[in-house]
Amino acid sequence: MNQTAIIGAGVMGETLLSGLVRAGRRVDTLLVGEKRPARAEELEERYGVTVLDNVEAARRAETVALVVKPQDMADVLAEIAPVLRPGQLVVSLAAGITTGWIEARVPEEVAVVRVMPNTPALVDEGMAAISPGSHCDERHLAEVESLMDSCGKVMRVPEKQMDAVTAISGSGPAYVFFVIESMIEAGVHLGLPRATATELAVQTLVGSAIMLRETGTHPTVLREQVTSPAGTTAAALRQLEIHKVRAAFLAAMEAARDRSRELAAGA
Repeated sequence: MNQTAIIGAGVMGETLLSGLVRAGRRVDTLLVGEKRPARAEELEERYGVTVLDNVEAARRAETVALVVKPQDMADVLAEIAPVLRPGQLVVSLAAGITTGWIEARVPEEVAVVRVMPNTPALVDEGMAAISPGSHCDERHLAEVESLMDSCGKVMRVPEKQMDAVTAISGSGPAYVFFVIESMIEAGVHLGLPRATATELAVQTLVGSAIMLRETGTHPTVLREQVTSPAGTTAAALRQLEIHKVRAAFLAAMEAARDRSRELAAGA
């Protein structure tokens, strides 16, 4: 019976755990590494999983998912590396940490896969990108896909693209929330009650996203369908172009990519 250990029971760690349980994973195949007694008791009661210290969880599992902050990764690896073994799979969900960096800190021939998740995984609409390390085979990648598709979509990418992935999907939800926040504030400024502006903006976002996904139509085409000549939408879009919103998005995502590179270099 293959066991999976989730080390790090914060928001994303619990999101992965709950997604696996909802997807039908048997709880007796899931282990959680958590040091805080109150949190351990909470997770045991909520999901029926076995909660252990990090070392024991890593020792028992075939797959070890590290759902920890980048700055904590070195300490966690130093703690569990002595019990890791060749053939075991280590899955890292830490931004900016490369597979090579992890491989240098674990025993030879431990398979390492890097994952960039995002927060919509909380509602099973996540977008996770995965990249293999140097000792991975198809079986390892398939296992990681099985882990991550429990709470959204999964895509394989070369690791050299991970900084760009981080800038788009990893940090992307914050950009979307920022845009919706701005639309709501504008609605209030235009005289709408805040609750009304919020419902209008949020449903507009949800509907537009579903249109993109379900129709497969290029966003430019969909935008043009909404934009009548000399109409209200054209007037609004002209202001967005004047204020260089498109260029601002590019600059913002370049900054996110560069920060991801800095995190990797700092590690």
